[in-house]
Amino acid sequence: MLSSVLRNERAVAVNIAIMRAFVRVRQALAGQEALLERLDALESKTNRHDDQFRAVFQAIRKLIEDPPVPKRQRIGFEED
Repeated sequence: MLSSVLRNERAVAVNIAIMRAFVRVRQALAGQEALLERLDALESKTNRHDDQFRAVFQAIRKLIEDPPVPKRQRIGFEED
């Protein structure tokens, strides 16, 4: 937020870099959605070879999913 308020060259460059990063993230997420749609279409067409393809599709979906977030230990003091 501060980089959009300040008017010097460095602040402008940082603001542009932030916007480009957000655009890249949006494109990456859109690419995953398109991949999932194509995967669904391909999966529906290949029902004849169920067992082998099902294993491949499950492995690909597992790779696409976000990894589980590890449980973090709370920081601070405990009250009695």
